[in-house]
Amino acid sequence: MNSKISLLLMLFAFIPEIAISDFLDCPCKVVKVSDGNTVHVLDQVKTKHKIRLGGIDAPEKKQAFGKKSKENLVSLIAGKYVKVEYSKQDRYGQIIGKLIKNGQDINLIQVKQGYAWHYKYFQKDQSEIDRILYSPAEIVARERTIGLWAYPAMPPWDFRRK
Repeated sequence: MNSKISLLLMLFAFIPEIAISDFLDCPCKVVKVSDGNTVHVLDQVKTKHKIRLGGIDAPEKKQAFGKKSKENLVSLIAGKYVKVEYSKQDRYGQIIGKLIKNGQDINLIQVKQGYAWHYKYFQKDQSEIDRILYSPAEIVARERTIGLWAYPAMPPWDFRRK
């Protein structure tokens, strides 16, 4: 028995994403979209969780393009069922996670479609694979001038400082 446990522990050592990620009891229903990177979900036992989409930052509600960013996220997931993967919570207990719908990374879609930035300040909290995907997705959206990139866009972290 001890050798089986040792083998299992060794396997988890080589799969860090599985070892550190937690999952809510999903599928979870998206019951509210607050803005372009914050949602509320109900898990299978009807517990409500506030989720901030990790690895991205979207315009604030009162910021230019904030409403469009929220509307895009609403069109992707409002009232739908998602899987929530996360590895941390912020200082307020809010889950910082990734939403998966039908096998697609919703956080990444927000970036690809030009409705959010890849939040490089916190990229160390992302898996290596996500860092590799999110950064070029932002660059492509910017080069194609889609979404918020079609306008002079102030990053939300600068907007919040003002």
